[in-house]
Amino acid sequence: MTILTTIKQLKRDTLQRVYFLYGVETFLINEFVDKVHQLLFTEEDESMNDIRFQLMDTPIQEIVEEAATIPFFSTHKLVVVNDFHLVSSQKVKAKVEHDVQALEEYLASPADSTVLLIIAPYEKIDERKKLTKRLKKEVTTVESNPLNEEQVKQWIANSLNENGFHIDQRASQLLFSRVGSNLMLLEKELEKCMLYTADRKHIVEQDVKELVAETVEESIFSVVESVALGKTERALLVYHKLLRQKEEPLAILALLTRQFRNLLYVKIRQEKGYGQKEIASQLKLHPYVVQLALQQTKRYSKPYLRRALIACADTDYAIKTGRDVKERAVELLLISLSM
Repeated sequence: MTILTTIKQLKRDTLQRVYFLYGVETFLINEFVDKVHQLLFTEEDESMNDIRFQLMDTPIQEIVEEAATIPFFSTHKLVVVNDFHLVSSQKVKAKVEHDVQALEEYLASPADSTVLLIIAPYEKIDERKKLTKRLKKEVTTVESNPLNEEQVKQWIANSLNENGFHIDQRASQLLFSRVGSNLMLLEKELEKCMLYTADRKHIVEQDVKELVAETVEESIFSVVESVALGKTERALLVYHKLLRQKEEPLAILALLTRQFRNLLYVKIRQEKGYGQKEIASQLKLHPYVVQLALQQTKRYSKPYLRRALIACADTDYAIKTGRDVKERAVELLLISLSM
């Protein structure tokens, strides 16, 4: 079960007494901890019964003792153990000594009133260790490593649904392409979108276009598309916008070259009958990048793409040998390719 599904299904009456969470997607781990906290406490009883520890600073036997102690004027207690390095293959110089047997004894009979969260923020844990095996066998284990594209879109939908909002598929795709899988940044962008659409509770593609900044890669995609359609003025407007954003002309040229190369390679494989997934696998590109390229390839002939790559290489050579000023050289390249 994924951490997204686990968070969604958390209910107070089905909470387990011990959870073992590991992985580097700490945003989701924190979301999990917050959800458990909300399920357990009211404002009156939370301060004395939500206890957080760093394993580097506190012996595990003291943490176990706290977990076994009855709550203070409450029916529940939350105990969180952060940086649980005892299951990691990394060598850690601990400040204290840990009695692992004390934890093993607690796992055999955990307190009914306590929810113990053991958090190991590592991409991989040492499966050979006895403690790791026991935790994965005896307690609810939740992996929290970076999400793939579909999982990010699911997280976006879940986050919006909890607030009574909905998002179109095209809007979700554009949001992902502009922000990526950084959940912290996505959360901030979603807050903006929800404020902007508070009257209708529905986020569409145009909302994302207006509110979420376009990436450099998207701008390059727009430049290439404008050049192919002969829209020189549009291509130059986007190029000058990138310059105002302090983007380096040589970096812009490198991205242009990569985009033309991807288009050529995708077109060649498309003509051979390969599908999107096969092309993405062969070229080691993100499937969404290939999807966009496939939508564009009909606008280009293979001779044009080869000519564009040669022109990019000539421009790079002219800049690096001092034959032309870099800003002007890239501008002339765009003009020549638009003709």
